[in-house]
Amino acid sequence: QVQLVESGGGLVRTGGSLRLSCAASGRLSNSYAMGWFRQAPGKEREFVAIINWSGHSAYADSVSGRFFISIDNAKKTIYLQMNDLEPEDTAVYYCKGEYDRSSGGYDTYWGQGTQVTVSS
Repeated sequence: QVQLVESGGGLVRTGGSLRLSCAASGRLSNSYAMGWFRQAPGKEREFVAIINWSGHSAYADSVSGRFFISIDNAKKTIYLQMNDLEPEDTAVYYCKGEYDRSSGGYDTYWGQGTQVTVSS
């Protein structure tokens, strides 16, 4: 059974930093991409950042230059270093993993989410 488990959320003041982690477990392909999405109250879930197994990454414009995603392939874990946090970053942050199938296509998994709250 595949699981993605996030950790590292919490309450921080404007301008502060947090680091989120997402650890994947189970039988997983070595060819994959993992990323972060977030959902604020009353809003749709939105893309934050993504990284693949070879280290290529991409960011939403709203977080570019403040958030940094990294990967540890041996641990099947990704991290999101969030700096200079703003109240607008307050949301539940979800980890998403897409793992290639040997037969083609890929499987998608989501974590349970971790709350990030930035006070002004």
